[in-house]
Amino acid sequence: MASDPKHLVAAGYDDVADAYLERFGVSAVRQKWLGRLIDSLPADGGRVLDLGCGAGIPVARDLAALGHAVIGVDASAQQILRARKQVPLATFIQADMCDVALEAGSFDAVGAFYSITHVPSVQQGPLILKIARLLKPGGVFVGSFGTGVSGEWTGEWLGTTMFFGHNGEAETLKYLSDGGLLVRKSSIEPQDNEEASFLWIEAAKET
Repeated sequence: MASDPKHLVAAGYDDVADAYLERFGVSAVRQKWLGRLIDSLPADGGRVLDLGCGAGIPVARDLAALGHAVIGVDASAQQILRARKQVPLATFIQADMCDVALEAGSFDAVGAFYSITHVPSVQQGPLILKIARLLKPGGVFVGSFGTGVSGEWTGEWLGTTMFFGHNGEAETLKYLSDGGLLVRKSSIEPQDNEEASFLWIEAAKET
C-alpha cells in the first residue's frame, strides 16, 4: 500500500537517491558522531551494522576503509544499488530495518544516522530493543532521533513524498534504558546542512 509509511519512505528514497546524497551527503555533525562510533570499535576491526545505510556514503564507506566489517540495511532498492557499487567492501541488505533477521549479540556497534526518524513512532521502541539484542555486551549504539513533542508528518520533501516520526526525548531515553543501553552521551544539536535539530545518542549495552 502506497499509504503505508514504510512504503512511502522506501519509494521516496528510490525517487531521490541521487538528490539526497548531493543535498545531505556532507555533515560535520554526522561526522562527529560517526567518529564516536569509530572510537568505540576494536582497533583490529569490529563488526558494525549501519541501519538506514542509504547509498553507503559516508558511514559504511568510512568504516569499511578502516577495516571494519560492515553490514548496511536499507529499504530503498535504489539506495542499496548505489551502496553496493560505491562500497564494495561492505555487505548491503535491502530490507525494513525493523524486520531484518540478523544474529543476536553479533555486532560491536550499531549506527542509525537520520534513519529511525523515518520509522513510525510506535515502532521505534521495539526497534531500539532489537538494536540492543543485536549488540554484543559492551557494544555501542550511536544514532539520531527527533526532538520535541512526539508526532508524525507526511508531506513533500526534496521533491518526493516522505514520512517522518518521533517520540519525545524522555520516551526515547526510556526505551534505551529498557533495552539495557546505558547512555554515555546525549545532545540535541542543530544540523549544519538544514534547518533541523536531532537528539544524538551514544549508548553502550550492559556487560
